[in-house]
Amino acid sequence: MFIGRHDEIQFLEDRYRAEGGQLVVLYGRRRIGKTETLRKFCEGKDVVFYTCTESPDELQLIAFSERVLQKELPAVPYIRRFADWGQAFGGIAEFPSDRKRLLVIDEFPYMVRGNAAIPSILQKTWDEGLRDKNVMIVLCGSAMSVIEKEILAEKNPLYGRASGILKMNEMTFYEAIQFVPNFSPLDKITTYAVLGGIPHYLKQFDDALPLGENICKNILSRGSALYNEVEFLMRQELRETAIYNAIIGAVALGNTKLNGIHQKTQIEKTKISVYLKNLIDLKILDREFPVADSPKEQANIQRGLYQVADNFFRFWYAFVFPNLTELEAGDARGIWEYVVEPALNEYTSRIFEDICRQYLRVQNRKNALPFYFTKIGRWWDQKNEVDIMATDAKRRSFLLGECKYQNSVVTLSELTALREKFKPKHQTSKVFYALFSKNGFADELVRTADAAKIMMVTAERLVRGE
Repeated sequence: MFIGRHDEIQFLEDRYRAEGGQLVVLYGRRRIGKTETLRKFCEGKDVVFYTCTESPDELQLIAFSERVLQKELPAVPYIRRFADWGQAFGGIAEFPSDRKRLLVIDEFPYMVRGNAAIPSILQKTWDEGLRDKNVMIVLCGSAMSVIEKEILAEKNPLYGRASGILKMNEMTFYEAIQFVPNFSPLDKITTYAVLGGIPHYLKQFDDALPLGENICKNILSRGSALYNEVEFLMRQELRETAIYNAIIGAVALGNTKLNGIHQKTQIEKTKISVYLKNLIDLKILDREFPVADSPKEQANIQRGLYQVADNFFRFWYAFVFPNLTELEAGDARGIWEYVVEPALNEYTSRIFEDICRQYLRVQNRKNALPFYFTKIGRWWDQKNEVDIMATDAKRRSFLLGECKYQNSVVTLSELTALREKFKPKHQTSKVFYALFSKNGFADELVRTADAAKIMMVTAERLVRGE
């Protein structure tokens, strides 16, 4: 069953229905569901779907020719393969179809790796006629650095030719939990905290089994689908994996400032900045600023906090990487029972904040909030920290949120403390409040919040998105 990706499918459909030739680039990290999304989009269409392999250029051309010539082009009786790539790409215009002719080239960077002239050849073929035909070419790839630096970047042959460029991100919380519909609301939250929104990872979990058993079986056990996943992805995208492991591990352990990462890893600060940028480009890390900061304040290299952006990387570096010796010895059950399970609630609490922000984005699109916000994130200064701050374009309206992933109910004192943490600079500003709780709210708080029209969201309501 295909789940989610409605926006991506709609993007591709819009390009397909557009007049004239369409050259589209779809890319994103491995396992994110690009191929499945493209196959769903291609259903019912007249398409040639070709998946590149890591093979010499000559063999790639032969395989591509065989796939294209299956469409019964006029030249089929006379040739068994195209003479060169220019003829091969031009062949799409000869498809015998009264609809838009569609060519999907999956893992396009493999083709480029085998022949560096491919982008130039495609550009020439496109400019000399394909762009005026009723055709659509989709170039898809997982090697994000190749796509961004060698295909889409300025001064490269295909720069400016694409009529659509879409970088696929991981699924939202609300899409991700559709993979585990039979889990309880709290187990759905924890599943997202562990796996994030990567379809391949989510497919490994069986919601007929307890969550802990899924983690032991699919992540902590040697030979399981996700045990070596992070190492595999690191080797695919990066060199010097030992250095990157040290940096990500340091951030996962709470070293979120540049100086702290330097002290933990002993890597020169100038070099760390380059490594951090690469990890941010790959969406493994991100750099977070107080949401009300100005662009000038964000330019201060010491001000931002580095976080592990990918939930599964965060989990792997928190629990798998530090315990590889015992896991390699086969003690998945022991690591689960004595290391992971006792810390899982605290681990999930940070991702719970992100889920709460996603909930508010859903409400924002529904115009169900006191104002329409344009920025949302965390806020902090030298004394205080607020889990959620959302603000409008003029920074005159603020929504402050507190997210409590604890076994006790949220009390009135916690609302009082939230109200004292942040005071807007302008007297005319308006401040609204939202409280999120894993385990409900005290009666006194409920009475106060109802009178003050303060939003209160339980875990069950959060998961339902209501």
